[in-house]
Amino acid sequence: MRLRELPAGFDARTEFPILGAGWAFFNHAGVAPVCGRGARALEKYAGEASRDAYLTGKWYKRAEEVRKAAGRMINAEPGELAFVKNTSEGLAFVANGLEWKRGDEIVSTNVEYPSNVYPWMDLQNRLGVKHVMVAEEADGRIDVEKILAAVNERTRMVALSHVEYASGYRNDVAKIGAFCRERGVLFCVDAIQSIGCLPVDVKGMGIDFLAADGHKWMLGPEGLGFFFCRKELIAGVRPELGWMNVINAVDYGNYDLTLRADAKRFECGSYNLAGILALGAALDLLLEVGMETVWARVDGLCEMIAEGVRRKGYRLISPRDREGERSGIVSFVSAVHDHSKVAAELERSKVIVAVREGRLRASPHFYMSEAEVGRLVEGLPGH
Repeated sequence: MRLRELPAGFDARTEFPILGAGWAFFNHAGVAPVCGRGARALEKYAGEASRDAYLTGKWYKRAEEVRKAAGRMINAEPGELAFVKNTSEGLAFVANGLEWKRGDEIVSTNVEYPSNVYPWMDLQNRLGVKHVMVAEEADGRIDVEKILAAVNERTRMVALSHVEYASGYRNDVAKIGAFCRERGVLFCVDAIQSIGCLPVDVKGMGIDFLAADGHKWMLGPEGLGFFFCRKELIAGVRPELGWMNVINAVDYGNYDLTLRADAKRFECGSYNLAGILALGAALDLLLEVGMETVWARVDGLCEMIAEGVRRKGYRLISPRDREGERSGIVSFVSAVHDHSKVAAELERSKVIVAVREGRLRASPHFYMSEAEVGRLVEGLPGH
């Protein structure tokens, strides 16, 4: 198959120095390389911070531009977005900020990443909120009907990953979101494995809460992501309190505990400005390329990987035959080879894959080419 062309003038080696260093990096579902623009933003910040400190006042203005860019990535209003340290912090806002009642139920699956499990387990232990884990994976898929069937009159929220980290299965969040909205059930999505890879539309998908860190598909550094809270719900989520949550934050001597009306109420203290500036540069890059182009290229690369690993005798786990189930993750297994040894041998040839839940996992990004896929497939031991 032929990959969609990159924009005219796009220089992959400038934008992604990891290519020039000779690596074929297939772990964007883990911790991705910071893109070149992100790295330059970090370097610029470090230089300016050492010379000018806060004398110019421009960094917080830039932070608001980044907030708007994040909104464009997921079709959200800037006032619905808060900067967070990571996905876990965003999900914790939901777990610790809503008024839960004993007997409330949260529906999820039994193949979620721990950050989308432990907050709900904790609610069950502390407050008697029932955490219902359904929909066992079968042939790499999760039966959406099992999730919907678990929703009843006690269900307060469905909590789900957009893309499952181990299988790469993409849940039908639009169908689930519409189902929840019709029944007055909240819908919370861990989108760390989709934003920056797949088009995401919180309005079209009926999402109430969403959290994602920037260090995977968004190509930013660790320690900075964002949390979406639908504007109609903001007032009903209690934040952690600090000096920045309130309407008159810089009026230091006026102790007025009136919280902000927008999602900035969740930002309790000083920003990770370096992270915001780097993530902003990465988001600008993705938006410039266009998420349709990003996803088309990722999908094409994944199809090449899937075909290649099948030829080498591996069994594919990630669903590939239905477009709505595909993601940027290709998981596969060997019946004869030790997966950890396979990954280690590939790394010696500067090809990076991951091992998750007993599976080899490859996750390419849009800037890569057929050449990197060829190195991966050629480096896999045959059967």
